[in-house]
Amino acid sequence: MDFGFSEEQEMLRDAARRFLADNCPTTFVRRMMADDSAHDPVFWKKLSELGWPGLLIPENYGGQGGTFLDMTVVLEEAGKALLPGPFFTASILGASAMVEGGSEAMKKEFLPKMAAGEFIGTLAVAEMSGRFDPAGVEMKAAKKGSNWILSGEKMFVPDAHVADGIAVATRTGSGGGDRGITIFCVGARDPGVTITPLKTVDMTRRLCHVKFDGVEVPAANILGAENEGGPLLTRLLEIGATALSVEMAGTAQKALDLSVEYAKTRVQFGKPIGAFQAIKHKCVDMMVAVENSRSLAYYAAWTVDQRAPEAASATAMAKAYASDMAKNVTSEAIQVHGGIGFTWEHDMHLYHRRAIADESNFGNAPVHRETVAKLVLD
Repeated sequence: MDFGFSEEQEMLRDAARRFLADNCPTTFVRRMMADDSAHDPVFWKKLSELGWPGLLIPENYGGQGGTFLDMTVVLEEAGKALLPGPFFTASILGASAMVEGGSEAMKKEFLPKMAAGEFIGTLAVAEMSGRFDPAGVEMKAAKKGSNWILSGEKMFVPDAHVADGIAVATRTGSGGGDRGITIFCVGARDPGVTITPLKTVDMTRRLCHVKFDGVEVPAANILGAENEGGPLLTRLLEIGATALSVEMAGTAQKALDLSVEYAKTRVQFGKPIGAFQAIKHKCVDMMVAVENSRSLAYYAAWTVDQRAPEAASATAMAKAYASDMAKNVTSEAIQVHGGIGFTWEHDMHLYHRRAIADESNFGNAPVHRETVAKLVLD
């Protein structure tokens, strides 16, 4: 079986690489770190003109009609560039939630706006336990006539502070696991919604605490079906985790590239440090880890794209490996750079910060290894 990318996908990769090189240098990334929202409307407009927010949205709703594999090549380049702002949130989480679970009326209303970059959607799953799985959803929603009342809190909601809508996973029925879950589309500025940005290790992509205090939502805003949102939530979590695995491969690859280049030019004891065996071995180990992670991430992306039965295990394996890999490779990259790698002025800590943030988002390595073990035993 050929898992290579098509000529069109490689052209998309090249176009993404050129655009990000011209428009997303690390100076811009640093500026977004210091920004109140990490969201630049001018930059977002450029992304929207490229069609990236609508890459996964069908053409009949104004999108590009691309596949998840098309998005994969963009995500890897975005990881290399440390793309700041709500691109991951809007194009992966928000768009997928509406495409996968929205009613026809909702799709006609929201998807064209999402494709044009005029509506940013996000996904609220984790609560105080920090779990990113259906079984961890405890927030209640109660019926009030034909509407629903949402009360509770969600943690680590990506880019909620700049979002227009939030897909909120709630518990509306009895039973544990993925039973009795309903996902509501809630306006980010609806009465009773309070959004508080959090201080996190990677301030280029913000996470928020969202409180819902008696928020009234019409039944027409349900994504999927009442009490049957578990499979939809699982699908969205697989999409998000796989996307992060691909992104982490890109981030680690860039850290490796910078380390190799530095090892070629940094002279110590009269020769480049890359000539020393310790540095050679370190870089080779980093390269092997990145390549292994990339292979797992590509395979997971294929299973998600094809809705293959093995998507659950492939996604968990990719995220588990990538979470450890990206953190370790970017840490080793700092070591290769020596003292300068530990300074604020050098860019290497930016890659390590993104790796640490992506590691914990959508479940860390131990969580996904446990998932793999359960699937094997079952």
